Amino acid sequence: MTPAARVLVIDDEPQIRKFLDISLRAQGYQVSLAADGREGLARLAAQGADLVILDLGLPDMDGSEVLAELRRWSAAPVLVLSVRASEAQKVALLDAGANDYVTKPFGMDELMARVRSLLRGRAGAAAAAVPFDDGRLQIDLSRREVRLDGAALVLARKEYALLALLLQHAGRVVTQPQLLRELWGPDHQEDTHYLRVLVGKLRQKLGDDAASPRYIATEPGVGLRFIGQSAG
Repeated sequence: MTPAARVLVIDDEPQIRKFLDISLRAQGYQVSLAADGREGLARLAAQGADLVILDLGLPDMDGSEVLAELRRWSAAPVLVLSVRASEAQKVALLDAGANDYVTKPFGMDELMARVRSLLRGRAGAAAAAVPFDDGRLQIDLSRREVRLDGAALVLARKEYALLALLLQHAGRVVTQPQLLRELWGPDHQEDTHYLRVLVGKLRQKLGDDAASPRYIATEPGVGLRFIGQSAG
């Protein structure tokens, strides 16, 4: 039997800690709670975690400082909770090492979906090597093969690179600056039109609809997320 995933919640609001504790335990997760940044970092160092849910508005240190500190020694996925909803801050947090964010107030169904998505990737880089297959689209990164409805799909070099990058970070937002940096280099992090054109071409070849995506979802002003689900 697979051990229950361990979730560390770092939030200074007692009501939210209690709410998350009850909700996460009801889904079968092990839960550890911390009321400030230093306590959270101490619990993570002592107990470990498969996922950290981190509030930005902490009493002793800003959540971004907690994120920067834990990223020095921990690869645990981090889901940020925040009332700060500006696109610039979301991008900055994701580029600083957060894996996803949810804006307060949040719906529990959405939060749990984000938690499940991040925990699916907790096996790390090894999981990225597992071929994707939902019965319609097959992607084998180890062989650099993409098939759609059984036929080989011809992708341009950058189209394949974008698809591979998103699949390697499946379930999490990959920011526009990161995508532009990886695909075109550090001098093109402002050239967002390059990315719009490229993802449009890739979606067309995948038969994906931007308005109701099956594979590539857009987080407006922030980045892209691979949301496809393997049949297995």
